[in-house]
Amino acid sequence: MKNTFKKIVAVLIVTIVLVSCTKDKDEVSEKGSLKIQFENGFAENGLVLGSPTVATSNNEVLKISKIKFVISTVILTKADGSTFTYPKNQSYFIVDESKPASLQIALSNVPIGDYKKMTIGIGVDKSQYDLGESNQGNLWTQAQAGGMTMTGSWSGGYKCIDFVGTFTSPTVTSDASFMIQNGKSGADYNYTEVSLGLTTNALVRNNSTPQIHMSTDLSQIIDGTNKIDLTSRNHMGMVMIMDGADLLLMTENLSSMFSVEHVHNDPN
Repeated sequence: MKNTFKKIVAVLIVTIVLVSCTKDKDEVSEKGSLKIQFENGFAENGLVLGSPTVATSNNEVLKISKIKFVISTVILTKADGSTFTYPKNQSYFIVDESKPASLQIALSNVPIGDYKKMTIGIGVDKSQYDLGESNQGNLWTQAQAGGMTMTGSWSGGYKCIDFVGTFTSPTVTSDASFMIQNGKSGADYNYTEVSLGLTTNALVRNNSTPQIHMSTDLSQIIDGTNKIDLTSRNHMGMVMIMDGADLLLMTENLSSMFSVEHVHNDPN
């Protein structure tokens, strides 16, 4: 009788272990990865730092020397309408044109599925900022090192974008400098989100890491729905836009700056 009981117990233990291992294996297999590649341009033209752009609607030609922006709050929508929000304290990325590696964002532990839409934030959303520095992972340290804080202190908040260069126009014939830094400014937080349908479903699998290619039209910052001419803001060869109503106008423009080019579903 005792031997029979021992055998039953042994069988139960083995069964529990096997079920547990199977469950662990299933849980691992239900996660995959996703990459987002940013390709910066200006009015449907490729971007080359320091080279002249095509003219804006205000007939201004820019030479962009620096462009950085913060991407956050990544939300993925499946074909069935369900959503997955990437953990917010891990969902902060500084995209810097001068650092090619930063142009690709890698997301891990994404639930396996067919994704048809993606939502991204530009900047750091206020609700997360209000939770304090520790809730943005190591972003504050990275932002300080990368010049993406509005001031040197936490109260100044983050920049959404850092856009710097020179420009000329019919009345500004010698290069004049511009510096546009959009972010927290007084009572205005200047954060926005954009939702984009994917050209093809991104198929997250164990053996396939989809890559979403995004086009970024930097002309939209000043030449989107709201037209912000630099010439009229030029003062002694310098335009600085870091606060005030212009930032609100630019924040509205940012939602039209991004579009999905295509999706790769190549096997790993």
